[in-house]
Parts: sequence; C-alpha cells; structure tokens
Amino acid sequence: MAKIAYILLCHKDPEAIIRQAERLSAAGDYLSIHFDARADKAQFEMIRESLKDNPHVVFAKKRIKCGWGAWSLVEATLHAVRAAEQAFPRATHFYMLSGDCMPIKSAEYVHDFLDGTDIDYVESFDFFNSDWIKTGMKEDRLYYRHYFNERTHKWLFYTSYELQKKLGLNRKVPSDIQVMIGSQWWCLRRRTIEAILEFCEQRPDVLRFFSTTWIPDETFFQTLVRHLVPESEINTRTLTFLIFSDYGMPVNFYNDQYDLLLSQDFLFARKISPDAKELKRRLGALYTSKGVEFKISNEGRSLFKFLTGRGRIGRRYAPRFWEAEASLGRERELMIVTCKKWHVAKRLVDKTRQVTNLPAIEYLFNEDATELPDLGGIQTTLEKRTRHRRALMRMLFDYYETDRLLICLDPSSLDLMQDFYADRCTTKLLEIKTEFTDDYLLGHARRVGLAGERTPPEVIERLLPTIRYDVVFESDRIRDADFPHFHRIRESASAEENAVPLAQFLDVTPEQALEVAATDYLYVD
Repeated sequence: MAKIAYILLCHKDPEAIIRQAERLSAAGDYLSIHFDARADKAQFEMIRESLKDNPHVVFAKKRIKCGWGAWSLVEATLHAVRAAEQAFPRATHFYMLSGDCMPIKSAEYVHDFLDGTDIDYVESFDFFNSDWIKTGMKEDRLYYRHYFNERTHKWLFYTSYELQKKLGLNRKVPSDIQVMIGSQWWCLRRRTIEAILEFCEQRPDVLRFFSTTWIPDETFFQTLVRHLVPESEINTRTLTFLIFSDYGMPVNFYNDQYDLLLSQDFLFARKISPDAKELKRRLGALYTSKGVEFKISNEGRSLFKFLTGRGRIGRRYAPRFWEAEASLGRERELMIVTCKKWHVAKRLVDKTRQVTNLPAIEYLFNEDATELPDLGGIQTTLEKRTRHRRALMRMLFDYYETDRLLICLDPSSLDLMQDFYADRCTTKLLEIKTEFTDDYLLGHARRVGLAGERTPPEVIERLLPTIRYDVVFESDRIRDADFPHFHRIRESASAEENAVPLAQFLDVTPEQALEVAATDYLYVD
C-alpha cells in the first residue's frame, strides 16, 4: 500500500503546522518539514518541541531563507526531500505541500488512488512551445542570470537584467536538457526522487544553471522528471486543486465550499483561507475517516469561471473579484509609516527592508509613480487604489506571500489610516516627526501647487505660517485619533532613543532597530 512522505514548505502559523503533521501522520503517512529561516525562530522551536516524539515527522537538516521566485525555494525543497528519503525508507511517494494546503479526500482514498497506477504526477510542459506562461518574462528567465529577487530588490533585479542584455551576456541551456515548466505541487514515486537526488550529485552544472534562473520552482523538478523518467510514466497534472483568477491571483476557499472541494478530482486543495476555521476542521477530520464515498463531478474551475463571468442585473460588466474582498484578513499585520518628508520615510523603509527583509511599498496612495506589481488594473491609478484600498492591500499581501506588510502614507491620509484600523487585521502606525525649515515648506508649497516660481515674496511670507500650521494640524489629528499600536520617532532624538519605538513597531530585536534608526542621512533634506 502507498505510504506518502509529505514535503511541507511553510513559514507561519505553527499551530496549524502541528495539527497538519499530527493529522497526516495519524493515518500512517510521513512529513518532512522545512520552516523558512526568515520566520520566527521561536515558532520553529515550538513546532520541533511539539513533534519531537513523533517518529513520522522529520525536519530539513538546514533551514533556508526563502524568497518567492528564487532558487532558495528549490534548495529548501531539496533539503526536505533528502531528509525524508533518508528517514522514511518505507515511503513510496513524495508529495509537495504548503502550509495553505489541506486534504480534500480521506487517506484511504488517497492511498488507493496512488496504488492504482505506477506513475509520477507533475505538470511538465515544454518551456518554449507551451503557453503555460501567460504574461511577463519567458525565455529571459533562462537566458540571463538572475542574482536578485524581483520582489524585494526590484531595482537591482531589472538593472542587472538590462545590463546583461546590453552587454550580450546571455547564456545557453545545458545541451542535454529540455527545459519544462509547470506547477510546483507534484507527487513523485520514490525511485524518481532517488534518481533526482543522484542527478543532483552528478550534475552540479545543471544545478548552477537553475540556481540563477527566475522562478526555478516552476522548472527544476519539472525538467528533471522529464529527463529521468519515461514519458509513459508521467501524468502531466497536479493532484492539488488550485484556481487562479484572471488577474493571476490564487483563489482562497472558505467554509461554505466543503462539498465543492470534495467533489473535485484532486487529493489536496490550495489555498484554504486562514479565516476558514470550520472548513479546516472538517477537512482535518476527513483525512482519517474510513469508508467515505466521493462523488467526483470536477466542476470547480468551470463553476468559478461561470460565477465570476456573470454580469449583475442592471450592470454592464461582471463584478470584479476585488469588490467582494472586504477585509485584509484577521491574521495579517499592516504597518504604516507616516511622515510629511517623503524622502525620510523612504530612507527608513528602504533600510528596514534591507535589515528585516519585510516587503515594503512606499507612498502607493499618494504618489502615482510608486512601483507596484500588475494586479489586473486595480493598481493603475491613485483613484482606483484609493477606491479599492482594502482589496488592493489584500492582493499585495497575497502577491508577496506574506502576513506582514509595510507601507508609507502621507499624514494627510487620516481617512485611509482610520479605514485600515477598522479592518480585522492588526494595524500599526509609526509617525516620524521632523523639523521643517522655511525652504522646505516653500518647496512643499510649490510641489502641491500652492505657490509657483513667480509667486511674490509677500505672498510667500503670509503663506508659510499657514502651511506650517497645516503640517502641525495633520500630526495633531493623528494623535487625537488615539490609534492603538501607535509609535513615534523624532528627528531630534538619538538613534538609541528612536530604536526603542522602532523595535516595538517592527517587532524586531533592539540591535536590528538600532541599525535602522542609525541610517545615514535619515533626516537630511
């Protein structure tokens, strides 16, 4: 009978990981867990302590700091796979999971399904000739070396890429390798896993090649399986049910979709919403159930397409999916930095990004030129961003695959702050108090159109006190709002003094906070 070693890549929610491990191992299956090295060490220790006596659970011998689209995801997977291959000699199959995955069939059904055919399940389509990549970079994922992460170091990523193109530093794919592409959620037989691990030992040149490709978790295993396994033993599908919207965002599943999920011709589903407590409870109990019959109708994706494609009565267009997303999510944390001197907030945020690797976006609701990923059009104008602000933020959380996000807002954006504080997520606010010279206020007046190059000096003289009062008034309004989790740092304070509220706001160590607070030229105009 099939015995599965689940390869679990996760970075949050230790209680859910523990429950998942206990649930899957109770049915006789195994788990190899890789917990992201960027995540809280205390959470990892909590998982280890809770599962230390479970012989069906093993941990990757090395924790990797993972980044979306980077080689680190493949590296972390390989560490977890090696640990499982060595620890569980009776495992017949190795199945990739994330912390957002849940079983939608019983273990009894899953084992019978895998026993039915002697094949590997992995999406594996020709990289160059298939249309698997819908938008964005394609061939250049492979032809150029990508040393930086596009999401956390966007400028370096594209500068390096454009420089290589300009200098003609393109490269060739290893001659004996046909690059394939597909979903990272695969289920492979033991002999395939053993062949992959042996190949990795023998072909460091191939590993070097993939280590600087972009989004290698969509190509590495997909390519190696096709290289090592006869085509007749590969089923080019994933056994994990997932849906992407027309905007390229993964669809979450909620409490009322239990029956829909069970009727799909898949073994697991991704992503289960963090708020779907009842759905998680029911799916968790399902896995160890006996004698359950599943009526497969497999209409999930077509039903989703139908429902999202319908127009509303009296409306010309179908509802945009973001209009239904009313909350950022209860388990998420939005951190807002507010400062009238935008360059000061940007310097602090940039340093924070370097020190903590937190995803951070600058004045997205105040500055039209702020760089944002393509989210289907919702990000294109300030008016759209503001009108759909909660939905936009939720999509950014999903895009960066994070539960903690840092943004900048102008102090005048009190209505946005109040709206985010009214959400179910945890919202924190850091105000940077700076000093304002007359020259700065004059420059500010010109930037916002209150004054021009030809404005008479006597008008400027009358205008400056009003602008200064307005700036102070905005700060007072923020204080009067009595926001919880409110912190303040001051230009006049020392780095040591500012590090204290910074540590509380960012939830980082005092040393990290001091490194951010001591940023060179932080307050210089």
